[in-house]
Amino acid sequence: MSSQAPSIPRTVLHEQVAARLRQMLVEGDIPPGAKLNERALCEALRISRTPLREAIKMLAAEGLVELLPNRGSVAVQLDEEDVRHTFEVMAGLEALSGQLAAQRIGEAEVAEIEAMHFEMLAAYTRRDLSTYYRLNAAIHRAINVAAGNPVLTSTYNQVNARLQALRFRSNQDGEKWQRAVAEHEAMVAALKARDGAALARVLTQHLHHKRDVVIEQMRAAQNDSPA
Repeated sequence: MSSQAPSIPRTVLHEQVAARLRQMLVEGDIPPGAKLNERALCEALRISRTPLREAIKMLAAEGLVELLPNRGSVAVQLDEEDVRHTFEVMAGLEALSGQLAAQRIGEAEVAEIEAMHFEMLAAYTRRDLSTYYRLNAAIHRAINVAAGNPVLTSTYNQVNARLQALRFRSNQDGEKWQRAVAEHEAMVAALKARDGAALARVLTQHLHHKRDVVIEQMRAAQNDSPA
């Protein structure tokens, strides 16, 4: 655990501690299956155990962390079957989000998504994966919110939490990252055209490609691990 992480002010709520931990989990600073060492995290983030434990409870509710009786908490690690099932559901949620958003989104929301898209392209050009992923995820969330269905959004957030770390790492392959950017170009074009069917198709394809990359990476990691 890096001891150089910036400290969190005492007045900040535990939601912001959860946001910092969420980023660490997504970006692999805390790898899947790793135990969350409370002492090390408190030292790294310069916080007490109370907000840390509240933050961990939040992340457990989101599905990013698993609470183990008498053993503390660990970063969730999905197996290949979990990944297939979760991406299957996520693809359906993304497609429905796209269909409804195309019908209901306003001009200001489209402009905001397009602006985030241009920022994301700039991050891609810099190969700034952290900023790219933050904007990428924000675009997907904005499309979901534009669907105007709070039940869909609640379900989307719950399922997506399980996949965030895997979606982040799926962009570490240059060729596949380039393909993902092209798919985002198609998403924005379909949204601007209010073409719900086209947006649903590209979102489904996008999620299927993410799933395939993730499974490929998982298998490669298994093959590289010592017997």
